[in-house]
Amino acid sequence: SDLTHGRDPTVEAFLKAAHKKRTFDVIVAETAPGGEGRQAAVALAEAGISTTLIADATVFAMMARVNKVIVGAHGVMANGGLVATAGCHMVALAAQQHAVPLVVCAGLYKLTPLFPSGAEQFNLLLSPQPMLQYDEGLQGVHAPNPAYDLVPPELVSLLVTNIGGNHPSYIYRLLAE
Repeated sequence: SDLTHGRDPTVEAFLKAAHKKRTFDVIVAETAPGGEGRQAAVALAEAGISTTLIADATVFAMMARVNKVIVGAHGVMANGGLVATAGCHMVALAAQQHAVPLVVCAGLYKLTPLFPSGAEQFNLLLSPQPMLQYDEGLQGVHAPNPAYDLVPPELVSLLVTNIGGNHPSYIYRLLAE
């Protein structure tokens, strides 16, 4: 099985193209609190791919059944690290713990010459509404909802772009070109 997190059009296109050549199962983490994974699961199932939707909290438990993790990225940093959907770092750590390769599908336009210097510099805090309804009466409860995670390059096995696959350490060469 393959596992994915969030909903990324590049990953969806990659999986749908692969499905034309062979049969496989995809496990999709729901990607709370926004639920993008639920939308991805529906799209993959509609394309005829055998799809299982899981809660984010069960990613580590399910990783033993996974052959590879395939994720997208909001951006690929100069060091080969990722700016990815919040929760992706946890998925990457679970993959590393189980010796499962993490494959990133991203177009070359997502490469950035920036080096990460902390999650705060780029992160966007989204509305707490998906986590905590305004009418729940929980005054004084802090509910940060970050949009992105920084995933360090040592957790990335392969970066697949529109010109082929590369190791994250090769990103600086692609940027130079």
